[in-house]
Amino acid sequence: MPKSSFVCNSCGALHPQWTGQCKSCQEWNTLVEKSQDKAPTKSKIGKLSAPQKISEISSEHVSRHQTNDSEFNRVLGGGLVPGGLILLGGEPGIGKSTLLLQIATNTSRRIFYISGEESLNQIKMRADRLGHTNQECYLISENNINHILNEAKKLSPDLLIVDSIQTVFTEAVDSGQGTVSQIRECTNLILQYCKTMNVPCIIVGHITKEGSLAGPKILEHMVDTVLQFEGDKNYHYRILRAQKNRYGSTDEIGIFEMKQEGLMKVDNPSKLLLSQSLDHLSGSTVSATIHGMRPLLIETQALVSTSTYGNPQRSSTGFDNKRLNMLLAVLEKRIGLIFGQYDVFLNIAGGIRCNDPALDLSVIASLVSSYQDFPINKNVVFAGEVGLTGEIRSVHRLEERIKEAERMGITHFYTSEHALSHVNTAKYDIELIGMTKVEELTNTLFA
Repeated sequence: MPKSSFVCNSCGALHPQWTGQCKSCQEWNTLVEKSQDKAPTKSKIGKLSAPQKISEISSEHVSRHQTNDSEFNRVLGGGLVPGGLILLGGEPGIGKSTLLLQIATNTSRRIFYISGEESLNQIKMRADRLGHTNQECYLISENNINHILNEAKKLSPDLLIVDSIQTVFTEAVDSGQGTVSQIRECTNLILQYCKTMNVPCIIVGHITKEGSLAGPKILEHMVDTVLQFEGDKNYHYRILRAQKNRYGSTDEIGIFEMKQEGLMKVDNPSKLLLSQSLDHLSGSTVSATIHGMRPLLIETQALVSTSTYGNPQRSSTGFDNKRLNMLLAVLEKRIGLIFGQYDVFLNIAGGIRCNDPALDLSVIASLVSSYQDFPINKNVVFAGEVGLTGEIRSVHRLEERIKEAERMGITHFYTSEHALSHVNTAKYDIELIGMTKVEELTNTLFA
């Protein structure tokens, strides 16, 4: 009688018998039966090798294939690596398929594009809208991964694209499409093909309602690069960032703008993210932030209004809500502004999400500006972390932030006094103002 076990569809953990709750991830009713009567398959990746001294191993740089999308190349660290497996995740409708179709059609290389969700007519209509033509781009609408890889071996493409990994399956696994077992086995087959044929591959992964990549966590360990495509569908801007990259840095980001003709790279994101209004309105300030390796000026908007309910609201978009509550507590303790009877709303304009600590000073200035209904000039920029004692702390790569502010025509730059002590202020035309406490900032701006 064949043996069987139970595997969790959420995390992939194995259990000897069925239980209502997975002991690994604590999810309920996610265990499905899995037969174990088949012998495990042996890996075919690479050949048997002997140990080598590290001094005898070549340290040549990895050759890369450049795509015609400079932002995509930037995030990857210079282009596609032969044999590299890339996992691209993002919310439905964010533009993953559009981005990959642009890469596939805006080149002269041979591309094999596999779609498990859309028909060939739908892909062709999108390609016509994008306006790119590649005579060497081959499309197939197929879900059987074994058939897909057999066709790939016949075509010998320069790039393989699978959209998406949750829709393909192999007959060697009994479970249905999208299950942990299917995703893991199909990814393993694609990985074998990439390494043996030395062909780069991009696979699309759906994300869960919590925002993480669907499928077993081992999937992220199997691939060489994990890319996340972010953005609000109500805004035009999209950010591509690397969460893992074996062949480059994870600090770079790519910024795109969604238009009718597709995703366009943004050469000057600071100009697009700043308000186009010439009016000086209260609650609006500009912060010099760092996204990856790129300095950006973004607009911080705050609204402090009298609460009409028993419990005042605290809401933030694009900024950590817990950090907002901490900054409000600092203002109450160190400056004496009481927010207990006010609703507080904070928004990072343009749909950008920012976790840079340097945004603290801009948030503080926006909150006080809205609280006192006192506008701040648009030619003023802030960059500084705020501690619990109200001190303004220095931030990294300050000079890059100053150069970006100067390039955008900013006249005044507020930051930590300690940070300015390490900067040659004479070489900048912008006025650099250093402060140590938030009390100094409010006394200077709102006196």
